[in-house]
Amino acid sequence: MTEADAVQILEDYIERCSNWGRWGPDDQVGTVNLITPEKVREAASLVKSGKTISLTMPYDMSGPQSGLLGRTNPILYQLASGPGYLQGEQQFLETASLRHLRETTGQPTIGYYDDILTMPTQSGTQWDALCHIFWGGKMYNGYSAADATTGGSRTNGVQNYTGRIVTRGIFVDLAEHRGVQSLEPGYAITADDLDEYLAAKKLEVGPGDALLIRTGFMSVRRHNWGDYAGGPSPGLSLHTAPWLREKDVAAIATDTWGIEVLPNEIECPQPLHVVCLVHTGLAFGEMFDLDALSKDTKDDGVYEFMFCASPLPATGASGGPVSAVAIK
Repeated sequence: MTEADAVQILEDYIERCSNWGRWGPDDQVGTVNLITPEKVREAASLVKSGKTISLTMPYDMSGPQSGLLGRTNPILYQLASGPGYLQGEQQFLETASLRHLRETTGQPTIGYYDDILTMPTQSGTQWDALCHIFWGGKMYNGYSAADATTGGSRTNGVQNYTGRIVTRGIFVDLAEHRGVQSLEPGYAITADDLDEYLAAKKLEVGPGDALLIRTGFMSVRRHNWGDYAGGPSPGLSLHTAPWLREKDVAAIATDTWGIEVLPNEIECPQPLHVVCLVHTGLAFGEMFDLDALSKDTKDDGVYEFMFCASPLPATGASGGPVSAVAIK
């Protein structure tokens, strides 16, 4: 495929899949607009047992980040510690009566533990904001890339998603369906793959739904991440873009670093991001931990549920950590 062919494919998909202006010139949430009050009520009606399953990987130093793109794993720094408290570092908190109690009993009284979490906004389970990727000098809905300043993006920041991503979740466990631990790196998930899975599970995708797609790639890499962050990976094909747009999917979340297949299928970095994030305004969730959900689903056979995944309202951020939950 020539570079000209790649550009033509992108331009065709951009024209077919664009939602610019669909929800007005000031819109900054894209397909999350499809999550209406009616959609939230539909999602709530799926809750039968009250069971909750976390979909978020731990935020700690054992994560997958390798320094690529300057991203590190989260680091927790202590401002005040238990050992320090026991050594008397926090006696400044004590009142006269507490000091007397300590002197009488020989035991410490009041104390506390406090810390600082330092992390890139995209170091773990997170949503990409609509300001994250540019094309032709613009981000979603025609806002200028110049809005994404060193002080935070003036438009399309991740805080626009906060409190908004509560909808019907559909679990697409392709690894389990194929009987493999993980799809192979470089495997491009097609619209036919998705249709075949949904038909097998008797599921239909409706406007405003979130698709949670498990490739198994996090499962096989979590004890030795290697090049999980940015290396060859299974993921969605660029050619699923029209399918996602036609289905009016509100959000996609996967257990991979970048949602789309790596290496990319055409000579353009992250072309599905260019089409679906920049132009469709589709919410992209990356590094969702779907293994516990897979195990639970094998037990109960329930593939649809209430999906709650509100990111931290980090004003102007390119992405947002999220504590995501499936509620059955």
